[in-house]
Amino acid sequence: MGDRSIYLIFCLVLVVILAGCIIILIKNYQKLLNRNNALIETIDNLSRLNDKLRMDRHDYLNQLQIVYGLMELEEYDEMNSYLRKVYKELLKTGKAVKTSKPAINALLAAKSAEAEAKGIEFLIEVKSDLKNLNIEDWELCKVLSNIIDNAVKALEDSDVQEKKIRINITESQQQYIFSVENNGPEIPLEIRESIFKKGFTTKKEEGHGMGLAIVSEIVSKAKGKIELKSDEEETIFTVSFRKEE
Repeated sequence: MGDRSIYLIFCLVLVVILAGCIIILIKNYQKLLNRNNALIETIDNLSRLNDKLRMDRHDYLNQLQIVYGLMELEEYDEMNSYLRKVYKELLKTGKAVKTSKPAINALLAAKSAEAEAKGIEFLIEVKSDLKNLNIEDWELCKVLSNIIDNAVKALEDSDVQEKKIRINITESQQQYIFSVENNGPEIPLEIRESIFKKGFTTKKEEGHGMGLAIVSEIVSKAKGKIELKSDEEETIFTVSFRKEE
């Protein structure tokens, strides 16, 4: 083998190595860009939640004055009815800030406000602080955000009278469990596997496919599990992550 051939082989190897390095750099850049976008969204959600808490605090002081006034006037039935409304509002915010993950708390508060602005009742049940959850907060936010957005889209396209989304966050001895339920239309059996595939769309079920490929990818990378149940009454996406041993 001549010097020219050795030189060409060396150049070819160098080109391959450089191409590999470029691909790695592009992938790392994309990953950092995604994380940066997620962090910006989280900061925005946290800012909104902080503003809401401050507004609520100011508002509740005014409401206490109203309650006191009703009590002074001995309007007990009216006071009782008013307190129920105030308690319901307090409960909404309280349930959205129960985990040890500020990013998740902010996301739930933001999604709750978005859903209710569209006439969708948004219920949150938190029975875990998620303290030792083995997944990046920003990735979990992407998972929950995409599933909730699909639930909202399903209900927007639905003619059901009382539209509801319920978020359940629980844990067992082995795993953390997140479920997102909505009472929108049933997802047809024949497309349930396809909605998790990248690029899947159908004209009829376009809302259900958006973002679910991202959800599937993140859950798989974190060695989690995602399940779907759907019938005429409700659709439930359940995501679980095993606890570290």
